[in-house]
Amino acid sequence: MLNLELNVQPATAQRLRLLMSQVADQETFAQNIIAFQVHELKRGILNLRLDLRKFEEQYQMPSDVFYGQFEQGEVDDSEDYMLWSGLYEMLRDNQQQLQALQ
Repeated sequence: MLNLELNVQPATAQRLRLLMSQVADQETFAQNIIAFQVHELKRGILNLRLDLRKFEEQYQMPSDVFYGQFEQGEVDDSEDYMLWSGLYEMLRDNQQQLQALQ
C-alpha cells in the first residue's frame, strides 16, 4: 500500500484518490511514475547538453571550465555568459535529480 502525504489542492487530492482507486498494483504505478520522471530528466539532460555544446563551440571552452571561471568572477556578465551558466546549472541539477532516482 502506498502511504504518502502530499500537500495538494482538494480538487487534485480528489482526482488522485480516484486514480489510485482504479489502480490494481500501486507499486507498479509508483514505479511507472518514477520511470517517467527518469525519462524526462534524461531527455532534458540531452537537450541541455546540445544547448551547451553551442556555447562550447562558440567560445572554445568546456562548460565546466567556463562555469568555474564564471563563479570566480573571471568572466563578465554578458548575456551569453549568463545564459550559459544558467544552462550549466540546470544540467547539474537535472543530473543530481537523476542520480537520486536511479
